[in-house]
Amino acid sequence: MAQYAFGSFVEPLEQEFGWTRTQINFSLTLGLTTGFLSPLVGRWMDRFGARPVMVISLLFLAAGFLLRAVMTNAGNVTIDTSPNLIFWQPDIHFTFLTQFYLFSLLLFVGFPGATVMPAGRLISIWFSRTRGRMMGIVTAGNNFGGLTMVPLGTFVIAAASWRWGYAVFGFIIIGIAVATWYLVRDRPTDVAKENNKRWSPPGLDAATAAAAAAGYSMKQALRMRTFYFITIGVTAAMFTYTAVLTQLIPHLEAEGFSKNEAAAGLSIVAACGIISKLVFGRLSETITARWAAVLSLSIQSAGLALLIISDGTSMAWLAVIVFGLGFGGIGALIPLTVTEAFGIRYFGSILGTISMVGVIPVVIGPLMAGIIFDRTDNYDLAFAITIVIFVTGAVFMTLASPPRPPTGEPVPAST
Repeated sequence: MAQYAFGSFVEPLEQEFGWTRTQINFSLTLGLTTGFLSPLVGRWMDRFGARPVMVISLLFLAAGFLLRAVMTNAGNVTIDTSPNLIFWQPDIHFTFLTQFYLFSLLLFVGFPGATVMPAGRLISIWFSRTRGRMMGIVTAGNNFGGLTMVPLGTFVIAAASWRWGYAVFGFIIIGIAVATWYLVRDRPTDVAKENNKRWSPPGLDAATAAAAAAGYSMKQALRMRTFYFITIGVTAAMFTYTAVLTQLIPHLEAEGFSKNEAAAGLSIVAACGIISKLVFGRLSETITARWAAVLSLSIQSAGLALLIISDGTSMAWLAVIVFGLGFGGIGALIPLTVTEAFGIRYFGSILGTISMVGVIPVVIGPLMAGIIFDRTDNYDLAFAITIVIFVTGAVFMTLASPPRPPTGEPVPAST
């Protein structure tokens, strides 16, 4: 929701505050918080389960949106530090831009525990035999959010204001947090209880449950070159969110498309992403998630190339379709690739550590796009650089063959 809808708020914020694209995009670089927190969140998830981590993370997301909606005038937000505590007594004024950055930080604190990590854990526990298909279905919900939230955000902004747009998103996420608390189950006792009922999730026999629990430790994974190759591949893939997805609406508007047409373009990406996740999820069970990720990055590169040469013509619609068909799958394939290589036992810790390197695209992606646009009035060079990054990621994914376990150490459930 946050990534898809970001572009809908760019022009309203520009018009009201006079911010540049670089200033607005800088809020995305605060996503480096996600990278730094991911290993810790992963360990918490391995220890306490997905449900409490998801609920707390969703509440952080909701707070970030709701506080953005009530950003107030700088003169009304002042902190007077007490002279009884320190010698220097400054008045700290929080400008609109500072508030925007602080509340963006709250959003990113919630990201790691509300997105792909808990989904990967839950799917691997409950659906180990059909992991790829189920991961595709579950992560398609992200694209469904893009398909519905972008038009909703655009409508609310046009009918009311950008403040109401943020508020609506915040209330929706609170509702999701409540549903998560009552519906999500991932403790071993919950799984065993469901397995003994008349309906049983696929693959939850004792042998499969034991296999799903197997896997490499974090220490073992760090000794394997496959870990580093996958990390490079995943890091490259993350540029699709930070350098492309968040900039697509501003790019289409800069190319002469109307606000509604630009929003429709992003909705097309989201719709194609649903198809992509379902197809790539199933494909991962046939050719492995690693090779499916290589194909996904290749298709995204082709879509971006078409977007660059379309130059505001009707070819842009073909470009967003091609890009969307490649883009969607990567969200499902990242956790699947990690599970295939290292198993599920320490899934949270390993994926969290890999995600920590994701601070690179979070910092570089939006700033690169914003700076290039401010200097050239288009995103062509930014997208061309992203293509090179995608190709590099695909090469390293190709090299990331299944690891050979050290002598006497366990083999993951899926290699």
